[in-house]
Amino acid sequence: MNLVWLFEPFRHEFMQRALFGCALIGFTNGALSSFIVIRRLALMADAMAHSLLPGVAVALLLFGLMPGTLFVGALVAALLVAFGTQIISNSSRIKEDTALGLLFACSFSLGLVLISLCSVRVNVSDYLFGNILGLGDADLWIIYFISLVALPILVGMERPLLLTMFEPSIASSQGVPVASVKYVLIGLLVLAMISSLQAVGVILALGMLIAPAATIYLLSDSLAAMFWVGGILGSAGSCTGLLISYWLNLPSGPCIVLVLGGVFLLAYLFAPRYGIVLKLLKPRHFHEASLARWKR
Repeated sequence: MNLVWLFEPFRHEFMQRALFGCALIGFTNGALSSFIVIRRLALMADAMAHSLLPGVAVALLLFGLMPGTLFVGALVAALLVAFGTQIISNSSRIKEDTALGLLFACSFSLGLVLISLCSVRVNVSDYLFGNILGLGDADLWIIYFISLVALPILVGMERPLLLTMFEPSIASSQGVPVASVKYVLIGLLVLAMISSLQAVGVILALGMLIAPAATIYLLSDSLAAMFWVGGILGSAGSCTGLLISYWLNLPSGPCIVLVLGGVFLLAYLFAPRYGIVLKLLKPRHFHEASLARWKR
């Protein structure tokens, strides 16, 4: 049996770059996703992803296709939306989710308009759905830098983050700067969104961020498992999705998210403790056991 096709992707330099990028992005997003799922920040994560686009568009208008400037533009745009949401919700009767939804819709629309005005020829779908196969050296360095910053902070601040998420009053009484910790988490979320931009784009970034922890949440009650196993799952699932996209000649971003979503579906159905199949079978097993005891 000829298995040359199975190993062919590893012969190409662009696939080696893409796989390395997927491994880093997947692990960082998977580890961070444990805090996003527990803190219920999925809406904010989606808003952050969409708000990257106007920053990228402004950087393209001013500096062209330079990865460093695209990174800075995306970072500034996402932070403006994040802090703008807090300012609006704290200074008016508008709730945080309403302000967030309005700002991310407006920023995403502004980004599409600005990209259409760019003199540089760009493919909008690369920013909407990702283009992991186009990673260059500068892109890899940015992804590596984000992972190098985000992972140690998450590990070092695990206890303050947990206290802030579950018992903010107790955290405050123990001297934990609750507001600052929340802003750190938002900052890390923005960095994760920027690293995901090249892999899956602004539309699909949310799936890559929350799927790993949501899957492990159905399999374990341990936050440590959600963090580390979620990172491993994010990395392995992203690389698997990329390889499947190469073998079947399909878009890489959607394949990555579909693989992670497929693993979540399996956990949702067959998880030993929380799987829906087990819950459906329990009453039947209980009835059969009761009937057997009655016959005796």
